[in-house]
Amino acid sequence: MNIYVSNLNFSTEAESLQELFANYGEVLSVNVITDRETGRSRGFGFIDMPNDAEAQKAIEELNETEFEGKTINVNVARPRTERNTTRSGGFNRGGGGGGYNRGGNGYSRNRY
Repeated sequence: MNIYVSNLNFSTEAESLQELFANYGEVLSVNVITDRETGRSRGFGFIDMPNDAEAQKAIEELNETEFEGKTINVNVARPRTERNTTRSGGFNRGGGGGGYNRGGNGYSRNRY
């Protein structure tokens, strides 16, 4: 079972999570998610445990408990959804158009 852990201390490392979850059974892998640019933890991670009963017990007993100075949230991980890599919608940064307060002096052109 894949387990999602959030609200981790930014200094939490995979080894300490491995030790925590190993108290409940076999742990196949631990992945603390880090920022691509800084390498700093993003405050969440994933634990993979092969035995569903052990994983469920870990979730029930560790959810909303203190770990390394933070109250962690522990849940069954949801399947990853595909993200659209092309950005559509959102803000249009393209050209022109007037709009309110386009005068250079900070006042609306039609104020008076």
